[in-house]
Amino acid sequence: MQNRFNLIIFLITIFINLNSIYGQSEKDWWQKTVFYQIYPRSFYDTNGDGIGDLKGITSKLEYLKETGIGATWLSPIFESPMKDFGYDISNYMAIQPEYGTMDDFDELIEKANKLGIKIILDFVPNHTSDQCEWFLKSVNQEPDYEDFYIWHPGFENPNSTSVERLPPNNWQSVFYGSAWTFHPERNQFYLHQFTKEQPDLNFRNPLVVERMKDVIRFWLTKGVAGFRIDAVNHLFEVTDFRNEPETGTDLDPLSYGFTHHYYTKDLPEVYEMIYEWRKLLDDWKEEYGGDTRIMMTEAYANLTFTMKYYQSDDGSSKGSHMPFNFLLITDLDIRSTAQDFVFVINKWLTYMDRDNTANWVMGNHDQSRVASRFGFERIDALNILLMTLPGIAITYNGEEIGMVDYRDISWEDTKDPAALNTNPHVYMKFSRDPERTPFQWNNLPNAGFSTSTKTWLPVHPNYKSLNLKAQTVEKPSHYKLYKELVALRHHDTFLYGNIHILPYNKNVFAYLREHAGNDTFVVVINLSKSREIVNLQTLFPSLSEKLKVVTSSTRSSYKSGDLIKTNDLILQKYNAIVLKDDYRRARNSAISFRLTSISNVFVTNLFIVLFVNNFLSFFLF
Repeated sequence: MQNRFNLIIFLITIFINLNSIYGQSEKDWWQKTVFYQIYPRSFYDTNGDGIGDLKGITSKLEYLKETGIGATWLSPIFESPMKDFGYDISNYMAIQPEYGTMDDFDELIEKANKLGIKIILDFVPNHTSDQCEWFLKSVNQEPDYEDFYIWHPGFENPNSTSVERLPPNNWQSVFYGSAWTFHPERNQFYLHQFTKEQPDLNFRNPLVVERMKDVIRFWLTKGVAGFRIDAVNHLFEVTDFRNEPETGTDLDPLSYGFTHHYYTKDLPEVYEMIYEWRKLLDDWKEEYGGDTRIMMTEAYANLTFTMKYYQSDDGSSKGSHMPFNFLLITDLDIRSTAQDFVFVINKWLTYMDRDNTANWVMGNHDQSRVASRFGFERIDALNILLMTLPGIAITYNGEEIGMVDYRDISWEDTKDPAALNTNPHVYMKFSRDPERTPFQWNNLPNAGFSTSTKTWLPVHPNYKSLNLKAQTVEKPSHYKLYKELVALRHHDTFLYGNIHILPYNKNVFAYLREHAGNDTFVVVINLSKSREIVNLQTLFPSLSEKLKVVTSSTRSSYKSGDLIKTNDLILQKYNAIVLKDDYRRARNSAISFRLTSISNVFVTNLFIVLFVNNFLSFFLF
């Protein structure tokens, strides 16, 4: 019996070893697709009220499919008073009426499933609306809701008769002003790290934790593929409410930059909460089957903190599949050099554990658009960069056609609470409205976004020339290049290959993407307004003498299929190019074939010898 058991173990071991030699671990769906963020309010309006809606998203799913998008995450669609346009939720299990009904959502999921597009929801756990039933019950101190939020009596004010009590400490709101608001009905202050209409939930209360898990389960039942977790690093605060230390760089005590946020952000409990939610998602798949349900987390934090979202320090607990990588936003701008780009890209890859998957975020609804931040001339180069780096690419709607910020929105038309919390003289400095304007579908009124006489935010006036329809006809165009890049990203070299990235000078950087037995690609990006002549062999000496053009910027003189000399690449201003080394592929494939043949013979012979030995032992002894 023991010999029979040993033989079974031996055969299993051989099978595993052979699989590891010849096989390649397959990536999960979320590691291979391109994610596309939709800001529902600005995507497409079907009922003529000037506001985007769920039916609008459903009607445009074919566009995503044609573009090659495999997953889209929607900014909040839950019931809300819209003080922060969905990030102030009054009912987590209902659809905002402006966007449609639950039936509309079910139709969206059904059609998305048919097209093979995953739907990710924006989950906002840190705070609710002050109109949420939970908050109203907490104000009234109803049983189980007394401590659903962060309450504090504050302190007596000995120096004023107009203000009877003072806030508990010097904590500020992200949106300016004190993070505490006095509620006369409860006669206490409540914490809100964002607007006063967004009271912070108390995640030290187990009832809150379980209620938010119920929300996750509800939408999983509806068929969503995962969640983007908003403002996750704000979930916990210290319990003694101590003052935060001043930075010394911002002298306005009501500004968020006045203090360091050591006691209201990035606390250890945050990561434990993420690990709990990850376990919930994994358990759900285990119980109900289907594809992996994922978690994407938003936290503007240093790299050490950000990497903790992937997993616990000892590796025993898994966390976020995608802790958003904001380095391309926070650490780079129009003044950045080639060396800066190389440093920032390598920084994430250096800090990230090899078992995790990188991700790259160029823009979102809170950040100035890529074309505005880096210059419109660079939009192609930056889309080429986004789509050819290792890991996951995430695109904000409109970046594929090079939309730009609309910086001339009037004070009267301004909607963003971050801006309205200031004044007409400085509001545009804080406003996020410029990057949230309606999607520019065509050159019809309102850019084809809506038939309304007035849209919720004004459409950028450049829509008559900058729109999707024009770019589907123009050759070349930003959109056509983007579509090519999405398709190219599915190549095994870009999915599985490594990267070697180097600056050529202060204006140009290049990187090699290679994978054994597959094509070798070179990406070269010129950030400058001057023509550059590049000798790629000084960076990558093993390259062949000639390389083939795969794709390039819309204003490039190179066409797909052109052959260029590796030591004499001419890049016009702001141009980027993707090249393929056909000769190196053939050479690597030949070497790989010979090595595989040798290893096949060796492993086969070894298998025969060991099998015969175990077979004889089994029957003779």
